[in-house]
Amino acid sequence: MTQGAGLGPTARTTAALSPFPAYARQAPHENPPAPPVPGSADQVPPGYTPTERDLPVIGVDPDVPTVELTPLAAPEAPLPPSGPGPLYVVGDVHGYLDELHAALGAQGLIDADGHWSAGNARLWFLGDFTDRGPDGIGVIDLVMRLSAEAAAAGGYCKALMGNHELLLLGAKRFYDTPVNSGAGTASFQAAWLINGGQRTDMERLEDHHLQWMARLDAMAEEDGHLLVHSDTTAYLEYGDSIEAVNDAITEALQRSDADECWDLFRKFTKRFAFRDEAGPMAARELLTTFGGTRVVHGHSPIPYLLGEVGSEDGEDNGAAAVDGPHVYADGLAVAMDGGVTMAGKLLVVQLPLSV
Repeated sequence: MTQGAGLGPTARTTAALSPFPAYARQAPHENPPAPPVPGSADQVPPGYTPTERDLPVIGVDPDVPTVELTPLAAPEAPLPPSGPGPLYVVGDVHGYLDELHAALGAQGLIDADGHWSAGNARLWFLGDFTDRGPDGIGVIDLVMRLSAEAAAAGGYCKALMGNHELLLLGAKRFYDTPVNSGAGTASFQAAWLINGGQRTDMERLEDHHLQWMARLDAMAEEDGHLLVHSDTTAYLEYGDSIEAVNDAITEALQRSDADECWDLFRKFTKRFAFRDEAGPMAARELLTTFGGTRVVHGHSPIPYLLGEVGSEDGEDNGAAAVDGPHVYADGLAVAMDGGVTMAGKLLVVQLPLSV
């Protein structure tokens, strides 16, 4: 048959070229011959020289390596953080960027180029970044950048909402929309200008600045310190926990109602709640509700709080001597606004205080 004729030569050619011995090519039904004895002549291919069996064997001690091994040192794992780093607090900045650089550098929190250099340290700003001073937007940009750099280094830099953040947000959002001030018709724009608003800040204000300000918390607790911006008990009107107060204020700002935002701003401009005879009781009320053992606040410049100057800006009172934070109200309150706007001092201090 044609098919069989075609297969015959192919099979013969394959058999001739196969490298395997003849016994391996037997048909399955045939009984293969016994395999050759290892080492016999018919097993060795032509040209192959087997290893002689009488070569000497080199003695090797199995317990001694043939090559001297150098032990590998275990890789040095980075040391885990030994807990939270030192805690620092910054008082009101009000646009004084150069003074802020100097104060942060003096505490070793930033390097000569203005970058975070404090590792896992914790830094809190108590609010009021803008107005009155020359570069409020520069201050906000610095705080935002330090927040990212500190987080990358294992620490953090955070900020609270001040009444001047509320004022700037209102001036940008509502401009000259009339609001009920309680003493006649007013507007955020007019109040912002009266309270030291800088037109250069408004010109440089961008959406990411507004979003950052609108999301700031109003209060926090760190190591037994209740951190707030204003020396007022108005926080009690927004909730009975730190989380509740922060959520309530954030939600109020998101509703973007001019009168509601004005009422919020007005309440957080109040001051001196802890100064007089009833001051310790007011401080205890806040601490009992929100936690902590000492209230740390900004807002009221220390010379103004002490009655050494007659107004908040202190322009008609000359330089104000401030050496450091003011502890008062039976030791329950710490004032952190050193009065940089009245030639005082921009305070950056480590907590707890040694006093």
